[in-house]
Amino acid sequence: MKLSFLRPAMLATVAALALTACATATPYGPAGPGMRYGYSEQRIDADRYRVTFSGNSVTSRDQVEMALLLRAAEVTVDNGYDWFSTVNRSTDRDTRLQRTPDPFYYDRYGPFWGPQWRYYRGGAWSLWSDPFGPDLDVRQIDRYEASSEIVMSHGRKPADDPDAFDAREVIQNLGPRVPRSSQN
Repeated sequence: MKLSFLRPAMLATVAALALTACATATPYGPAGPGMRYGYSEQRIDADRYRVTFSGNSVTSRDQVEMALLLRAAEVTVDNGYDWFSTVNRSTDRDTRLQRTPDPFYYDRYGPFWGPQWRYYRGGAWSLWSDPFGPDLDVRQIDRYEASSEIVMSHGRKPADDPDAFDAREVIQNLGPRVPRSSQN
């Protein structure tokens, strides 16, 4: 009895389980040792910090930016200040493409045998080949990381500064909207 039909089904099941395990947005929490995603901060001066939040591929840009502002507000309150102003705020996007090979070609020809084509260019024949055969799916995966330097101050925030935030208002407004881990 030939069981070659089970191989694609087993690969699909394993891939689905792996994706399910990773299919949740980065929860709000520290990015400690061995943890790539979450928040971190570094003190620069008595009233100045650099705050960063890194999200996984399921975390949207909006979620990453909200978590960054929330952490900046918490750092401000924890240090006894009332408001903060963002300086050099940026959000970086890391993009990669993920290919899913066609199981018809992969199952029959393996990872290194598949259709190959040659083309003539510059007086010589060259080999162009796709070792995985035609792709079923090519999808773009984005991951965001937001960072900002903040300057903290006492008293009322300036009303005319669009980069100034009342720390307690930010915590009150964004705190409930940022997904947290079950440990926090």
